[in-house]
Amino acid sequence: MLAWMLFVNPMVLNKWQQAILLLPLCLAISLVYKTTKCDSVRKVPLAAAGSWLTIVVGMYLVGGATLLIHRLFM
Repeated sequence: MLAWMLFVNPMVLNKWQQAILLLPLCLAISLVYKTTKCDSVRKVPLAAAGSWLTIVVGMYLVGGATLLIHRLFM
């Protein structure tokens, strides 16, 4: 019964909490992707860290640019 309550009454998160939740999501995506692409298990942590950093920086840059464009034209 409690499991569906988050779908009916979702938690309210501020902008910083939403931005922080991006970090574990990107980590999970980069780990799964690099696990399927690397030929050796030893290469996965370093490759996933690089991929994670690239994804996070890219997402924050795209978000910042979108916010800047929105504030300039609205």
